[in-house]
Amino acid sequence: MINKVILIGRLTKDPELRILPSGNKTIDISIAYNRSYRVNNEWKEEAHYFDVKAYGALADRLSTQISKGYMILVEGRLAQDRWTSQDGKNMSKVSIVAESVKIISRPQGAQNKPSTQEDLSYGFYNDEDINGIENIRSDIEKSLEDDDDVPF
Repeated sequence: MINKVILIGRLTKDPELRILPSGNKTIDISIAYNRSYRVNNEWKEEAHYFDVKAYGALADRLSTQISKGYMILVEGRLAQDRWTSQDGKNMSKVSIVAESVKIISRPQGAQNKPSTQEDLSYGFYNDEDINGIENIRSDIEKSLEDDDDVPF
């Protein structure tokens, strides 16, 4: 089976780095993605929000290199957390567990966060990967523009 997510979006808030009782680091980030679609030859946009988690060295690096407004590319997998609430209800939440992250752009006026090439070598994409993903996205969007009716 395949469980793979590739998503580009902007951080909606500053990352939250936590240290687990085991001593491992984890970071929680939220990203927004705007989906464009056409209705009666008029383009519309809707925002979608996704929770992303990272662990270990990747979490540590992200906590010092990104903040609200940064556009990032996340590659990872879907994970579902399940728990019972205080009032006895079964709860669940799906999030993305990041395996690799690439900073696409910084918000205007953002100070460059300190980083070195060594910092960027673990868990981050190179520019060739980004171009390939952007080409795939462009091809998908072009094919959607040609479809006036959805077959279902």
